[in-house]
Amino acid sequence: MMKKIMILSMLILVQYSFAQTSFTFQGKQVAAGTKAHFKVPIEDDGVSTFIPITIFNGVEDGETIGITAGVHGYEYPPIIAAQNLIKSIDPKHLKGVVILVQLANVESFLGRSPFTNPIDDKNLNRSFPGKKDGSLTDKIAYFISDEIISRVDYFLDIHAGDASEDLMHYVGYYRNPDFSEISETGRKMALSMGFDHVVIFDTDKKEYMNDDKPSLYTSADAFKRGIPAVDIECGRLGIPEAEAVEQVEKSVINLLKHLNFSEESEENDQNPPIIIKNRIYIESNFDGIFYPLKSAGEYVVKGTKLGYTTDFFGTIQETIYANGDGLLLIVLGTPAVNKGETMSVIGVF
Repeated sequence: MMKKIMILSMLILVQYSFAQTSFTFQGKQVAAGTKAHFKVPIEDDGVSTFIPITIFNGVEDGETIGITAGVHGYEYPPIIAAQNLIKSIDPKHLKGVVILVQLANVESFLGRSPFTNPIDDKNLNRSFPGKKDGSLTDKIAYFISDEIISRVDYFLDIHAGDASEDLMHYVGYYRNPDFSEISETGRKMALSMGFDHVVIFDTDKKEYMNDDKPSLYTSADAFKRGIPAVDIECGRLGIPEAEAVEQVEKSVINLLKHLNFSEESEENDQNPPIIIKNRIYIESNFDGIFYPLKSAGEYVVKGTKLGYTTDFFGTIQETIYANGDGLLLIVLGTPAVNKGETMSVIGVF
């Protein structure tokens, strides 16, 4: 009898040791096996907004992953996919904690404003780590950096082609020779997500990791903190295409499986992805009207004619040629073009 009691006690002890504790966010406890929604207020000089966030606290103890969507409010597939993830991530079948920011830039979304927050005209994805006493966008960046990124073991930022960007789907990860273990974890995260193309975001220059230099990008802020960081780019021209939404949702589920947050994953029978090691940017030398002759996802060689720009009377000002061999990751997909604006990005294998 005594032996049975001892065995039962040991089983209870083992079960308890793996049980998840409650997770505290914004002063509220999220019990194990549950999810909770938060509407975090952000205010500046009488103007207010909020950040919708869902915390999923699993039934078993584990690590924490942060996921952001809607850093640019006109990039719709990530935002809609995040809405779907509220339902598809089940905390009762989860190990660890998932912090999901469904829509980081609500004012950009509601104002249908590409790239920037219309309140202060700042690009949130150029504002990290933010400022506690800055403008509205600075404060959003500061909250995400200080209250979310600082607490996680892994980080994912989800983007798409904004209003003017014809973009092909890919996933990218950060790499730096001084952070080889973190870089390798990021590489494996990217490979697990089911995309046909993986872009390496090299940060070889030591000054990039200097604490005095702002990280600017959301996921770069995580990487600078020593956190493995990946980006999704899936969707184009600000269109909420169902295919892109589905691909984003599936890729997140696959990532959670890979990192041992969940046992559930989509089938992934893809061929080994193509690795893109560098990106070539082509910028406009004029204001005017752009006529693209190629689309994102097409292969090009050096000298391929990509398009041309005219003035406002139809006179050609500039013909754009590929200045390297590779794959068109992004092509300007709308006619308006400004001097200095990126018209295409070529991914080099």
